[in-house]
Amino acid sequence: MTVSQPSPKLRLVVLFGGRSGEHEVSLSSARSVLGVLDPARYQVFEVGITHEGAWLTGENAHRAFTDGQTGGLTACTILPDPSKPGLYAIRNTQVVKITDIDVVLPVLHGTFGEDGTMQGLLELADVAYVGAGVTGASVGMDKGVFKDVMRANGIPVVEAALVLRSEIERDLEAVIQKSEALGYPVFVKPANLGSSVGVSKCNNRSDLQEGLLEAAAYDRRVLVERGVKNPREIEVSVLGNDAPQASIPGEIVPSREFYSYESKYVDGTSGLLIPAPLPDETASLIRELAVKAFKAIDCAGMARVDFLLDKDSGDVYLNEVNTIPGFTSISMYPKLWEASGLPYAALVDRLIELALERKAERDRTERRFRSDT
Repeated sequence: MTVSQPSPKLRLVVLFGGRSGEHEVSLSSARSVLGVLDPARYQVFEVGITHEGAWLTGENAHRAFTDGQTGGLTACTILPDPSKPGLYAIRNTQVVKITDIDVVLPVLHGTFGEDGTMQGLLELADVAYVGAGVTGASVGMDKGVFKDVMRANGIPVVEAALVLRSEIERDLEAVIQKSEALGYPVFVKPANLGSSVGVSKCNNRSDLQEGLLEAAAYDRRVLVERGVKNPREIEVSVLGNDAPQASIPGEIVPSREFYSYESKYVDGTSGLLIPAPLPDETASLIRELAVKAFKAIDCAGMARVDFLLDKDSGDVYLNEVNTIPGFTSISMYPKLWEASGLPYAALVDRLIELALERKAERDRTERRFRSDT
C-alpha cells in the first residue's frame, strides 16, 4: 500500500461491517454508497471492520469483505489523538500513516457503529464524520431510553416494559407476567439493535418465552412493547443539522406478519408505497413529529423516523429513530429523498457537506477556560 499524496479531492474514509448482528446489512448499504461516490470529488479509502472488531483496509476492501477473503488486507486504525490525525496502517510493530482524513462516512448499523461508540472515537480523533454525534446516536439506539425522551417531549409512543437479560435468566416467569400485563400481541426487541434483528411478534406465552430468550442473545436490555393490533407502518426521512427537514412519508406493506429482517434484506418482497396514501393533515403531523424527535435527541445529518398508525383509531405512535438508516438499493431512507427531489448521489454528497458543517461548528467551541483575571 502506498502513502497517498496531497490531493484537492476530499479524503473520505468509508467504514463498513462492524461487531454487530447487522454486519451483513452494513456491507449491503456500503456497496450502494461506494457505487455513487464521484471519483472526481473524493479520494475514497475503504475500511472494513470484522465481526471480531479488526479494522482492515486495502484496494477493493469491500469486495474482500463481501467474498470473505480478507487475508490480503492491511490492519489499520484511526488514533484517538487529534495531534496524530489520519488513517494508519499497522504492520508488525510499526504504525504508518496512510492518509490524512477530511471526513469519515460510517456505514455501520447497530452496536459499535450506530450507538455512540464509534462517534466517541471520531470525536476524540477530532475528525469530521457523517451522522449523529455521541448523544444522538446513543439515545437513538437504546429503545428504552429513547421512549423516555419521547415521553418527556410529548411525543406519543406505544406502552412498553424494559427488562434485563439478568432478570430473564434469574426469573423468566416473573418477566413473562410483567410483559403479559401489556396484553397480547407484544413485540420483543433487543434494546440496542436495528434492522429487525432479534425482534419477535408474540401472540401467546410460548411465543413470548421464545422471544425473550432470542432478544436477550443480542443485548443485555430487552424491550417488550404492546403491539398495535391493526397498524400501518409509516416512515419519514430527516436530513439536516440544526434546521432539519423531513421528506414525504412512505409506507411499508410487509410481506410477512411484520417488517422482519427477512422481508427487509432476504426476500425483498415487502411493498413500499411512496408517497404513503395519507390525509394531508396526518402526513403533516407525522413530518412534524419526525423533526421534533430528531431535535429532541440532538441528532445530526440523517435519520429515518418510523411510525405506527392505528388503522382503527387513527392514532399515531412514533416507533423509533434510526440514526444510520439502511442505504441499500431497496432502503426507504434514500428512496424517500429521491421521491422528495433529492437523488441518491446528491443525498450522499449533502450528508458529507453536513458533516463538514457540523465539524466547523464544533471547532468554534472553546476547549480552554478563559479567565478575565
